[in-house]
Amino acid sequence: MSMPSFPNIDPPIQREDAVNQILSSIAMEELGLSHILNAEGEKLQYILGTIPGLSGPAATVSDVLSANKSVRGLLETAVQNQLFLKAKMQGALTASPMQGPTGPTGPTGAAGPAGGPTGATGATGATGATGATGATGATGPAGADGLTGATGATGPAGVDGAAGATGATGPAGADGAIGATGATGATGATGATGATGATGAAGVNGATGATGPAGAVGTTGATGATGPTGPTGPNVTATSAYAANTSGTVITVILAGTLVPLPNAQLLSPDITVNGANTVFTVNTAGRYRLSYDINTTVALASGTRLLINGAANTASTVAPLVSLSHFANEILLDLNAGDTVSLQMFGIASAATLLPGSAGASLTILRLS
Repeated sequence: MSMPSFPNIDPPIQREDAVNQILSSIAMEELGLSHILNAEGEKLQYILGTIPGLSGPAATVSDVLSANKSVRGLLETAVQNQLFLKAKMQGALTASPMQGPTGPTGPTGAAGPAGGPTGATGATGATGATGATGATGATGPAGADGLTGATGATGPAGVDGAAGATGATGPAGADGAIGATGATGATGATGATGATGATGAAGVNGATGATGPAGAVGTTGATGATGPTGPTGPNVTATSAYAANTSGTVITVILAGTLVPLPNAQLLSPDITVNGANTVFTVNTAGRYRLSYDINTTVALASGTRLLINGAANTASTVAPLVSLSHFANEILLDLNAGDTVSLQMFGIASAATLLPGSAGASLTILRLS
């Protein structure tokens, strides 16, 4: 497919021309998308061997499922792009038309001579022609509907293997012979009981001695001196950082992702630093951290947001909505080593995201817990 081309209009460009250019760009994007969808349909036809006169190696069930997953992912991306193009077209079509300038006023009739009879009233000059109304921009052609990809054939179910034969049960071992019980020995004769001795006389109980008087209570000793106070334990939450963007920055979002600058309201502890672009924060003390962020845009977008740890996307921090949002927020707990970096990123469908001005358009908080 060739690249789209637009008419060369010398400045100053008129409002109607600008609207027409926007509608033309939407039509070109729809045309390009239709070619992509058609290519995905032909990819499935090639794998299934349904393209007349063209065949390749026989596809396995795994090949068909993998191709179907790839096509489905592209269709989901195409749906998100349609939402973006719809908003773009509605904005262009609702732009108010410009009115032409007011025509010149007609000449006034000549006055009669002084002192003479009043002359006939001069004819009223013709009303100036109304300026021409600017031409309404042509509506761009509707994009061609993409071909629906063929549904992959379901592979045959695998045949169950035959059950193996049950092995024969081995013979039971012979019981060992029970040994003979030994003879019981003879009981010995009982000895004669000795005579009971005489009971001795009971002793006389002695008299109980008198109880002595209670001793005097001793005086209370002096209180010992208070020991020195121990040293104060470390304050781990002193390692923290906060930064925001309050200036309404426009973020050019791309599929691979764009870092969000946070140059305003920065409050950083000495062991957390930020680079010159205010996008990468370096933690120089190891520990467990609470990381949270917020992003607020002027219009709803189908983009996603996430945190990058040492340049790699953190899945738990990712917000990837199925519908457009204007507020993104998340919070995670993470163990960080000394020297690890943290960044805030927007990613997904190519678009321009404008952060809310004069407020927390975007913010990031880093707080050490232990």
